[in-house]
Amino acid sequence: MGGSVDAPIETFTQKQRDALLGGRKSSFPGVIAFLMEKYTHSDSEYIRGELEQYMRSSQCAACRGKRLKADALAVTIADRSLDVLVALPIDALASFFRECTHAKKSPLQMERAKLIAAPIIEEILKRLDALCEVGLSYLALDRTMQSLSGGEQQRVKLASHVSTSLVGVVYILDEPSVGLHPRDTDRLIATLKTLQALGNTVLVVEHDKQIIESADLIVDIGPGAGKQGGTIVATGTVRDITRAKSSLTGRYLSGARAISLPKKRKKDIREYLEIVGAREHNLKNITVRIPTGKLVVVTGVSGSGKSSLIIDIVSKALMQKFTRAKEVPGQHDEIRGLEHIDKAIVIDQSPIGRTPRSNPVTYTNIFTPIRELFTNLPESKIKGFTPGHFSFNVKGGRCETCQGEGMVRIDMRFLADVYVECHDCGGARYTPQALDVHFEGLSI
Repeated sequence: MGGSVDAPIETFTQKQRDALLGGRKSSFPGVIAFLMEKYTHSDSEYIRGELEQYMRSSQCAACRGKRLKADALAVTIADRSLDVLVALPIDALASFFRECTHAKKSPLQMERAKLIAAPIIEEILKRLDALCEVGLSYLALDRTMQSLSGGEQQRVKLASHVSTSLVGVVYILDEPSVGLHPRDTDRLIATLKTLQALGNTVLVVEHDKQIIESADLIVDIGPGAGKQGGTIVATGTVRDITRAKSSLTGRYLSGARAISLPKKRKKDIREYLEIVGAREHNLKNITVRIPTGKLVVVTGVSGSGKSSLIIDIVSKALMQKFTRAKEVPGQHDEIRGLEHIDKAIVIDQSPIGRTPRSNPVTYTNIFTPIRELFTNLPESKIKGFTPGHFSFNVKGGRCETCQGEGMVRIDMRFLADVYVECHDCGGARYTPQALDVHFEGLSI
């Protein structure tokens, strides 16, 4: 490769950099190959997390993000390949397939092709219409599930059941209205009513007023949160709930209590964050000025581009600037006014922590002094325990049967996986030795 190993990398020639990163077949595997080998075969989630800081997702050079082989892309309907069709919004895709069944406008020119395609297209339309009914007509089928909001993911699951016409099923939904514009809530309610009309039971955990008022039966649990909760405050219709004096929900439904609006708002605007030429997903080359030092709300109907603007462009651009994050911002020309900001903190719906075992205690670093407390107990000193013996993330402290998760996954093959409590630790997630150490009568 040439050059000194002590020389700064900025002094390397392009050929030397390529050799350092890509390696040479005969002598040196290269830094990238070395790190990928370590990332792929490492059991340490900490090491994998550290290496991910230097990794970035990029478009595949072979398929250019289409994810299909050239042979599959060569098959077309009306000169449209599969990748083109799944990139269409669902309502536009449904219109395309309806045209396929229309005698005059059909892109299927041969009668034999129409006969073969008819039952397939009917099934496709049934599923696409179900997605439209739950307010997802704006989505494209090539969107990854990770890019969808919590509410959108639930509605996708719901749509998959609408078209099956099952009977005698209990459907349980946890706040399906999350991220849903009021315009689309009526369609969601109609879908839930359709499931109920088929002979099913629909249970919804919800705060949305429209959905609460549409329910046949309301169960109000409270009266407060945590230790102040856990009792049935009221049950019945909307009228029953509003008449219950101890129901906080009822007072808001009746209008006796309401969220007050501020009497005056801040008007002095001196500095702005300006996003120029935003065109990610369905954003149409827009320019937006956001005043700094204020509470700013970006709203609009589902699919109008809110997340594309704020999450895909603004947050990723800010994180890239301030933390050198690996995410590439969505398509835009530039962001002005970054000099007015010195830090960016993104709080979204993604799970906290690096592992499924993370919880609020580990995420906030409160667990570190708790582990140190148990490590410094006389019993731990005698046994030679370290903080790792009181961690459910590493060997020595965690139960190896469940890997510190407290639950064991059972593969049900063609059915959904089932999780059961670990029979070794009883859900405690620790080794028996760690659980034998007590502080004030309590184990870790």
